[in-house]
Amino acid sequence: MSEFDEELAALVPAARQGDRRALKRLISLIYPKVLRYARARIGGGKSPTPEDVAQDVCLAVNNALPTYADQGKPFMAFVYGVAFNKVADAHRTLARDRLIPQEEMPDEVDVRHNPEETALTLDGSNRVRALLDCLNDKARDILILRIFVGLSAEETAEIVGSTPGAVRVAQHRALATLRKNIDTTSLTG
Repeated sequence: MSEFDEELAALVPAARQGDRRALKRLISLIYPKVLRYARARIGGGKSPTPEDVAQDVCLAVNNALPTYADQGKPFMAFVYGVAFNKVADAHRTLARDRLIPQEEMPDEVDVRHNPEETALTLDGSNRVRALLDCLNDKARDILILRIFVGLSAEETAEIVGSTPGAVRVAQHRALATLRKNIDTTSLTG
């Protein structure tokens, strides 16, 4: 068990009992991983944003903690299950393609990101997302969990309900499919 998993295992019971410090630390640990997962699954520049989805996941985890029952799997398997559902909800919302008007215009310009940086970031994210869309859901989730989130084959296997060996094989095949699609795109593009 990794240090991260050990810390989560210690925090979850305390957070379930209402320890606000433990809950705050728990959320601070899972948020970056959930955000990375949401960014890999949701396009930027649209609403809901990956940040919105990550926040929804953390809120849902907080709300589910009182009834959470340890089933012998890592706590992050539970968290990624919640994240998977929240991402699916976001995809349904994005599919509706509704315009959401702003009630107020900002008073100041956001100087943290200029339009060129934003466009380049979104273009790169959208290209990666388009490549990932050529994979089936399980292969896509395995790549996201292994590469973007940084989980081991064992941790990924527990989350997707497989074996570490099968995860490694699926990852290898998914990467081969991506390479083939990149090669095809570069030849035709």
